Amino acid sequence: MNILVLGGTRFFGIHTVNELLKNGHKVTIATRGTSSDSYGERVSRLVLERTNAESLKNVLSGRHFDLVIDKIAYSSNDIRKLLDVLDCDKYIYMSSTAVYEKKHFDIKESEFDPLSKKLVWCDRPDFSYSEVKRQAECALWQKYSDRNFIAVRYPYVIGKDDYTRRLQFYVEHVLNSLPMKIDNLDCQMSFIRSDEAGSFMAFLADKDFKGAVNGASCGTVSLRQIIEYIEKKSGSKAVISGDGENAPYNGEVEHSINTDKARELGFNFTNLHEWIYELLDYFMENKS
Repeated sequence: MNILVLGGTRFFGIHTVNELLKNGHKVTIATRGTSSDSYGERVSRLVLERTNAESLKNVLSGRHFDLVIDKIAYSSNDIRKLLDVLDCDKYIYMSSTAVYEKKHFDIKESEFDPLSKKLVWCDRPDFSYSEVKRQAECALWQKYSDRNFIAVRYPYVIGKDDYTRRLQFYVEHVLNSLPMKIDNLDCQMSFIRSDEAGSFMAFLADKDFKGAVNGASCGTVSLRQIIEYIEKKSGSKAVISGDGENAPYNGEVEHSINTDKARELGFNFTNLHEWIYELLDYFMENKS
């Protein structure tokens, strides 16, 4: 397949591109041209500004792709600016489980219906992250329903290559006895590993499916479990204080993500507890 990837030069976008190449696809990456990559001659490259309609039109008009994977769309305007000029047979949008307004255990795709919500044309700064992601899906379902699209909904993505350093925050603060303010210590949460997030996006390339699909590692983990593991392995003691630095994932509520639909398509996610402690070991061994 002839595939365009928007946002394939860092984090799990790299895993997506590498998996597509391994599967024999012809891949073009589109970026602002400011980030280097290690693909060499294995990919073609386009330079564009994702949020600029004129740039998208100038670069993409007259080109056809079998599939476009869009990792860097956030808002309904992002969807409109691209799809108004894009010629492709299939479009995969990187959404988020943040679209679910009420989180709980075993969240299924049907719990957010983009057809039932009023569409608002907006940009990323206009609303919260969760709301602009909902509006992006509303645009797909309500204005581009004739397109063949998939919206992939992920929880927090973590891995050795996670530039957000959210998980490293806990490692560094425990090892250095730095005070942390945590408001949900026993909250069980879902995550997905970055390489698996990329692999699942590539897996969907040739699947006969339209609509929303969840992706997440099997199982959940709490911050208490994470912190206690770091304490046990390092011999250090966490300092949890209301006066400490606000920790990542504060405000998140207890939940898990149902991935039955992905499993029905033929993709099985790994168990979170089979790899998250090895990831914590890696961060402890490679502390900055």
